[in-house]
Amino acid sequence: MAIKNLSIRIDEEMLDKLHIVADYEARSANSQVIVLIRECIEKYEEKNGKIVFGQKNP
Repeated sequence: MAIKNLSIRIDEEMLDKLHIVADYEARSANSQVIVLIRECIEKYEEKNGKIVFGQKNP
């Protein structure tokens, strides 16, 4: 699996808060974002079924 880059725009206060949460969880901000994305995908798939590439998803 290839690792891709993703740039986001985030306001300074939210970024500062992300760093605090990440530090609390003993993660980097990047790792914390990955965890949050993974949790979001899991929640989506629980509700809507597994995402399958090449098929129409809801």
